[in-house]
Amino acid sequence: MEAAFIIEKSVIIITVFALTMLMAMYSTWAERKVAAWLQDRIGPNRAGWAGLLQPLADGAKLFTKEEFFPNTPNRFLFILGPGIAMSTALITSAVIPWGDTIEVFGQRVLLQATDIDVSVLYIFGVLSIGVYGIMIGAWASNNKYSLMSAVRASSQMISYEVAMGLSMIAILMMTGSLSLKEITVYQAENGWNILYQPVAFIIFLICSFAETNRTPFDLAECESELIGGYHTEYSSMKMGFYLFAEYANMFISSTILAIVFLGGYHFPGMAWVTENWGMNTAALLGFLSLFMKLCFFIFFYMWVRWTIPRFRYDQLMHLGWKILIPLAVVNIIVTGVVMVLFK
Repeated sequence: MEAAFIIEKSVIIITVFALTMLMAMYSTWAERKVAAWLQDRIGPNRAGWAGLLQPLADGAKLFTKEEFFPNTPNRFLFILGPGIAMSTALITSAVIPWGDTIEVFGQRVLLQATDIDVSVLYIFGVLSIGVYGIMIGAWASNNKYSLMSAVRASSQMISYEVAMGLSMIAILMMTGSLSLKEITVYQAENGWNILYQPVAFIIFLICSFAETNRTPFDLAECESELIGGYHTEYSSMKMGFYLFAEYANMFISSTILAIVFLGGYHFPGMAWVTENWGMNTAALLGFLSLFMKLCFFIFFYMWVRWTIPRFRYDQLMHLGWKILIPLAVVNIIVTGVVMVLFK
């Protein structure tokens, strides 16, 4: 029984890891295609049909580029930085419920690497570690532009983590659980959270842009001011790790948005499908439902990048501390009052 459990979890973990890496890889292709579409261009179309092999070509290029090390006394930290960024981007997916229970050879298998009671806290804990990858790598680069980028990134992520955490409190008050699985089940029974908490959704969405360093919050790597930001001195796959970590974070944050606010793998009529077509079919359709929701958010990330200009740094801090945090606190108070009045 223990061996079967280990095999089951190993298969799920390897599958999730492969899915995350595949989505991160092809998000680079999708980014360029969406940018080309918005700018009335063609985009990558040489490597493979419609440029589908372009991510593989880019990966081969990064692997074969020359390894460059700046004149730094902290070579170990210089290598450790991108490793931390990539690792934290991947281990966040461990607590994400990718679908409902399925039946395999008479055994029920949960499509989740691990279902811990405090999975929301786990995600916030890993997110708070992710900033160290940028800080350590930028500081060890021995470059003033990289160091300025690290200062920007750390203050930005710390500022917006506060508002993001406060926006989640209203959801936790309603669902009464820190488990992403139970939050999904609650929405299947009571309706999606975005219907009850639109303000929390907007705050969480804006903070997700800031946490993933995406435009208009990409002040940590804005080339017009800081050359390349925290990865200015990086080359080969060390730079590739930073680039992949950004897209992996975008994939995971889109998945969390879909789970917390759009019902996760739940879709209308899921109970009927389970009753008439079986749990395996319902679980497959549930996974496809979650995948479509997260793909919508990934597209939204890319759409915003080519639509909205970058903030000034004072605007960034003003939005985080003077608008989003007070708004999240008011939303908590209103949620509490409504829950008491209407039970």
